[in-house]
Amino acid sequence: MAHVHRTGAFDFVIFGATGDLTRRKLLPAFLRRFVAREFGADARIICVARTPHGNDDFRSNVQQDLREFAPDTARDEDTLHAFLGLLTYVTLDATQPDADWQAIKAALPDTERTRVFYLATGPALYASLCQALSTHGLITPLSRVVLEKPIGTSLATARAVNEGVGHFFPEEAIYRIDHYLGKEGVQNILALRFANPALEKLWSSEAIEHVQITAAETVGVGSRGPYYDEAGALRDMVQNHLLQVLCMVAMDAPASLRADDLRNEKLKVLNALRPMTADMVRQNVIRGQYTAGRLKGEDVAGYTQDLGTKHTSSTETFVAIRTKIRTARWGNTPFYLRTGKRLATKTTEIVLQFRPQAWPIFTNMPSPGRLVIRIAPQEELSFVMAVRDPGAGGLRVRNATLNMSYEHSFSIAYQDSYERLLLDAVRGDPALFIRRDEVDASWRWVEPILDTWQQGLTPLEPYPAGSWGPASARALLARDGALWHEDMLT
Repeated sequence: MAHVHRTGAFDFVIFGATGDLTRRKLLPAFLRRFVAREFGADARIICVARTPHGNDDFRSNVQQDLREFAPDTARDEDTLHAFLGLLTYVTLDATQPDADWQAIKAALPDTERTRVFYLATGPALYASLCQALSTHGLITPLSRVVLEKPIGTSLATARAVNEGVGHFFPEEAIYRIDHYLGKEGVQNILALRFANPALEKLWSSEAIEHVQITAAETVGVGSRGPYYDEAGALRDMVQNHLLQVLCMVAMDAPASLRADDLRNEKLKVLNALRPMTADMVRQNVIRGQYTAGRLKGEDVAGYTQDLGTKHTSSTETFVAIRTKIRTARWGNTPFYLRTGKRLATKTTEIVLQFRPQAWPIFTNMPSPGRLVIRIAPQEELSFVMAVRDPGAGGLRVRNATLNMSYEHSFSIAYQDSYERLLLDAVRGDPALFIRRDEVDASWRWVEPILDTWQQGLTPLEPYPAGSWGPASARALLARDGALWHEDMLT
């Protein structure tokens, strides 16, 4: 039976309560944790948006959403209605300076309770929302604010967001969320490394030839087209998600699991990334955009068709990056980061490719072993190693794979990443959230890539939907005599 870490009473205010994030992720996550009894009927969830709704209408809409996005959890009618009773809807257009905040104040009568403000809006509203919260006396000593990504679109805009919010909340009360850090597979990296001393001794350039971090999606841009065409894959995935995963893989052991000890080690990795000059970008970064193709036996449209426009777009839907980390642990090991839409398979995984034996004594040595940490769609570990081939004469070897599925091994279904993070914000545990200096460091590394692209110094390469991206992405690894993981399997 899973351990239940129950919270005390709290108030949770969601701005942007009618948006996709709230409907698909936040409220389903709260329902699952309510069913798991991690919080009780003394909690209050205040949902704020500018769309006019009454409480009953909003709860009815949420009920339909929960049956769609959390169908197993929403089966029990009594529990579902008990959860819906925790929701209060407030109509408020926060963009208007004369907006009436009295309804929110009335929904938050108790200043002695933990109070979390979740800003599921565009980042341009973060500072003004926090100012309004302060003006109307809603920020208490027990208040925290959660900021959804993106934190800006550049180093300057990220700093402006952080400074604007920082006028009203101290740094320790600002929770910058990256849902990848809430994924069980990402958290398991810490246990895999630092609870297994023998494995940690191999975790360096002495034993590891290269590291691949891939976040591949089969979907196109869908309803996110307008946002995505402004952001692109580099801002949407690399600057936050993939760099955070890289930090978890590459960091040295923290002094403890306390938030600042963990985040100090992640910051060291970000600061040690080899800087991206224009020449480095041309040599080590591939960008692409999907065109029409076939995926899972069906014809799918290209990116500009998915946008619903006949105009061209220079937005990248694929990025592959080769970089190194300038530390004693990782100096000779390249790291490859890759993400893309409309790729052949949906997967998020980390591949640690071990170095070949210096003086092999077997005449038929297979490819060197590797450790694969799969984060999605299922959390799994695969360890490829050489063993004696039992079907061959003499002493011949072949590769075999040891597999472990977390779901099968522990007989539980893992939480959605938001389930963990929402209640960590309630509990006041910032370990899996991002500190301001991490945001700065990641933007400092990413921004030269954006600048080089803006100057037109690297091509935007087309790739057909259903492929693994532009052909040059394979060439990026071939320079080091390496293969992407899917090519190792063929």
